[in-house]
Amino acid sequence: MGKVIQGKIFVVDDNIDTDQIIPAEYLTLVPSKPDEYEKLGSYALIGLPDRYGKFIAAGEMKTQYPIIIAGENFGCGSSREHAPIALGASGVKAVVAQSYARIFFRNCAATGELYPWESVARLCDRMATDQEVTIDFEDNRLINHTLNETYSLKSLGEVKPVIDAGGIFAYARQTGMIRA
Repeated sequence: MGKVIQGKIFVVDDNIDTDQIIPAEYLTLVPSKPDEYEKLGSYALIGLPDRYGKFIAAGEMKTQYPIIIAGENFGCGSSREHAPIALGASGVKAVVAQSYARIFFRNCAATGELYPWESVARLCDRMATDQEVTIDFEDNRLINHTLNETYSLKSLGEVKPVIDAGGIFAYARQTGMIRA
């Protein structure tokens, strides 16, 4: 089997904006400094309404949810790169959304922090936080083990090798576009 991501999911719905992902007050943290990168991750999704529950447990620095399931327009709002960085720093490996704000999708690739999968079906209405899933990269599918259901995902296409490399600059170095 090819690459997979497995774990519990955290489910949100439509129009989760960058202020909900990482509020502006935390943008003074510098992700290139390891201790500030970790702290940035500890504030991921802190701007969500209470109805979603806690993404990161009290007293923890990382989330127990490596996969986020979302509705339409995930990552809308400002163009801050801190949004996918905060999610990656928190331990998120992938977001599976019905659609993305274009700038958020681009920032996922540029930073190499997480895989922005697009679902064919609206999964946020079918799934619940804490369910166990696997994302199968080879077959472009999400398997919900809790529900014993499988869903198709749209291909990551040309963005996959960029994220695999660790972001746009790492990819450019790896492929000889720029000197190491």
